[in-house]
Amino acid sequence: MSDTVPGPDGQPRCAWCNSAPEFFEYHDNEWGYPVADDRRLFEKLCLESFQSGLSWRTILAKRENFREAFCNFDFNKVAEFSDVDVERLLSDSGIVRHRGKIEAVINNAGRAQDLIAAEGSLAAYVWRFEAEPPAAPQTASTSAESVAMSKDLKKRGWKFVGPTTVFAFMQAMGLINDHAKGCIMREKAAQLRRDFFKPV
Repeated sequence: MSDTVPGPDGQPRCAWCNSAPEFFEYHDNEWGYPVADDRRLFEKLCLESFQSGLSWRTILAKRENFREAFCNFDFNKVAEFSDVDVERLLSDSGIVRHRGKIEAVINNAGRAQDLIAAEGSLAAYVWRFEAEPPAAPQTASTSAESVAMSKDLKKRGWKFVGPTTVFAFMQAMGLINDHAKGCIMREKAAQLRRDFFKPV
């Protein structure tokens, strides 16, 4: 099976894009490019936790609803959510209504505040776990780095951050360049990583 498929322009893209038409835009404009914004990093960790047991297509289709429901993933606001907010979210058909995952986001917002107080920023923390080239192959679902980050986050009180969830987060946020070798976006991702000012 090929690692790539033709995109809308005929150029090769990572084969997983073929799973849904909307994946091409997400792949070309977001996936695998380095991110240093704490809000975006927190959002992605939350969305990856919601994806657990589901498809990314489901989460991507509901992403704007998630953003509205969780105050655009402003962790300072989400950390203040109460039981009333949990019940509100459980009745929101626009998101995934899973009590454990909803409560995990609220918990993790508070843990994000703690982590930032201790480490300076969420970005500075996660980029300490950047994978060294060569990147793990696309067939992998975890890496040594994702296992290490998962273990450390859990020690800090985070929930729904298993190694597979963290690995998907690392792929998407550019800590690993996991674009297929023949993918037209692989070099763009590599160049963005070379130009990236790693947060400290």
